[in-house]
Amino acid sequence: MFFKSPEESFELWERPKDGYASEPLLPSVSNQRTFDYILVAHKVEDEMDQKAQRRRAFLGELERKNITVTKVDHDDKVFYGIRAPNEIFKDYQYLLKVSDSCNWCGDVRGSVTQATRIRIVHFILHRTFIGTGENLRELLEKDVFETTFCLHERKMQKQLKKKWARWSALFTGQPVTDVKCYFGEKVALYYLWLGWYTKLLVPAAALGVVVFLYGLAFFNTNPLIKEVCQSSVIMCPRCDNCTVWRLSDTCTYAKVSHLFDNEGTVAFAMFMAIWATLFLELWKRHRARAVSKWKVYDWCEEEEELIMEIVNDPHCKPKQFRHSYLRSTLVLILVTVMLMIIIGLTHALVVFRVVAAPLMSQLNFIPDYANTVAVMLGAVLHYITIQIMTRVNRWVSLKLCKIEKTNSFAATERNFTVKMFTFQFFTLFSSLFYVAFFLGRINGHPGNYVRLAGFRLEECHPSGCLTDLFIQMAVIMLLKQTLNNIFEFTVPWLKSCLRRNTAKKLQRKCGNCYRKACRDESKQIEPCDICKLRNWLKNYHLANTDAFSLFNEFLEMVVQFSFTTIFVAAFPLAPLLALINNIFEIRLDAIKMVRLERRLVPRKTNDIGVWTKVLEAIGVLAVIANGLVIGISSDFIPRLVYRYSYGPCANGTTHEHCMQGYINDTLSTANVTHSGADVFSTNQMKIDGLDVAQCSYRDYRNEDYALTHQFWLVLAVRFAFIILFEHVVVVCKFIAAWFVPNNPIRVKNDRLHDKMDRLKVELRKAVAGRSGVLHPSAS
Repeated sequence: MFFKSPEESFELWERPKDGYASEPLLPSVSNQRTFDYILVAHKVEDEMDQKAQRRRAFLGELERKNITVTKVDHDDKVFYGIRAPNEIFKDYQYLLKVSDSCNWCGDVRGSVTQATRIRIVHFILHRTFIGTGENLRELLEKDVFETTFCLHERKMQKQLKKKWARWSALFTGQPVTDVKCYFGEKVALYYLWLGWYTKLLVPAAALGVVVFLYGLAFFNTNPLIKEVCQSSVIMCPRCDNCTVWRLSDTCTYAKVSHLFDNEGTVAFAMFMAIWATLFLELWKRHRARAVSKWKVYDWCEEEEELIMEIVNDPHCKPKQFRHSYLRSTLVLILVTVMLMIIIGLTHALVVFRVVAAPLMSQLNFIPDYANTVAVMLGAVLHYITIQIMTRVNRWVSLKLCKIEKTNSFAATERNFTVKMFTFQFFTLFSSLFYVAFFLGRINGHPGNYVRLAGFRLEECHPSGCLTDLFIQMAVIMLLKQTLNNIFEFTVPWLKSCLRRNTAKKLQRKCGNCYRKACRDESKQIEPCDICKLRNWLKNYHLANTDAFSLFNEFLEMVVQFSFTTIFVAAFPLAPLLALINNIFEIRLDAIKMVRLERRLVPRKTNDIGVWTKVLEAIGVLAVIANGLVIGISSDFIPRLVYRYSYGPCANGTTHEHCMQGYINDTLSTANVTHSGADVFSTNQMKIDGLDVAQCSYRDYRNEDYALTHQFWLVLAVRFAFIILFEHVVVVCKFIAAWFVPNNPIRVKNDRLHDKMDRLKVELRKAVAGRSGVLHPSAS
């Protein structure tokens, strides 16, 4: 029984026979005349066909749950409109109210939004089983149903197009609350995180440009560049079929090397490591404000799933937590095998580079740039490998999650995310780790070269190895971001253009329809079948979406965050590229979701989930990797040792630049007449038709190829710097994390007031229940 005031309706309390107040009856749900979900199937002429029988069985199960199924035929397809009864949503609201963690969320009061209806119906559809034990996912796999989707709401869709999903809004703020109401909290938090990440990239990008300009400012006056460009040194052959070459021939390479490998990169790497921590801590505060405003701060995903299980089947039993050491061991072994395969692919890329460089050197038009071209081709091949392995990694991750048999969708999603990111990380960064830490350091020396597949390993340029890492990163970042965005946008756009004809025909066919229902924006009256079908076909012809749609966007951005932080010492312009990409990425994703794709199933959440842990791990890895890049890959330490121990300034000479003679100091000489140095043939030791008796190579070695004292000093200083860098940056990270609290004071106070208001409301209801009269203030 309900009492209603002229302005609003209130919850009533039934008085049981024992005199105690029972639970309230929930407010009525507004009479929405839209459909919650659409199922599409191919027409089957034979009603005794197995597919037709399974389809009827599934629809019969839905009708037993009081779900209305509306059938509309169109050509060779059958559309089924699914509309759940209001009682289901009343039960959902009641269970939210009595739950431990979800009882203060926004869905407890008032009418249930269409986003909530879709989420619940989606859950029910996938938890409905026919007599054979098959659910909707298995029926889709067996082509019993062709596809399923939820409908866009034209009025809200139009608002989002105007305010958000358009290119002219490129530099305007995002209506995150509107996105939350339409796509759910999970999508809204993605855009909130992406917007925050993009905003904080501005100072990082600005400082990266400053570091780049710093290297550019001393471009023409740098003595190291002059030393290479004006050098008369003859360098040893780079490969078995190569000849000796002049150091001055690689003047351009030296200029690029010192453009990125300078003193400014050390400070920038430290800044980016601390920036990653500040970004995460400030994001936690930003997230706390949003989820507190949306009333989902204390919301629990596992409890929400239990509530929907009960709504779907009041007699259901909870899935028990279970752990199997056998399954865990099997998964661990399979993950290890997969990682070994990925690392094996990295070795294949190394072999390609090793083989490509000498082959390129034999070509007449690129002998001087053979190594650089080999590096660029290796980066392109690496990108192609990434695209192939992304699909393999996803398939393997799904199979491993099936082996684990988790008890909830939330747990499955967490496990899948960790596995998928781990595989992707190794796929993306294995080659970069080789270039950063092994290239040119394990290749041996004249007379004792290390070989792979019969070919000599690559050497570093006398100006350093950092440029190879920079080229690898730049090619992968540019290709990955540019091509991915082009494909992400153009494929759904082309599909949408090609499939509009059918909907246009129906629109013309419905031009004679003058029913008020067909023009009613509030959807309080049932439209005609033609208008229904026109709307359904518009949504049907959009690009398909699934559970991976949002995951793919998150994965793309987290991988970009990895590139921006882990090897930023080698590529200071990475934050700038990420900033430019993200400005367009936000609008591209918005246009894609609102205009070109079927509506994503709204998901409720209060965090970005396990991605937060992944980002924290990347932040720690960024400290380690950047310390190693500066200490090992960069020439910062050798230059530092030379300046203060071996250079002109160390000897008291003041009329020369402190770095004068550094390049020659890093080179060792190989004499072809030496008993151990006859590894070069006579043809290799010719340049411009003249025979050469000796050549130089990059290393700290004596004439007998023994390591010099300077090598050990440089090595000691490298390790000392790495340890100092790691400890200083880690301490700074801890201080930054401590200094920035996760929750703003305002959020804490708002939650305190919310809890007190809720308790007061419950007390007034209890008092009103005991007296048998509900005062309006109790609502």
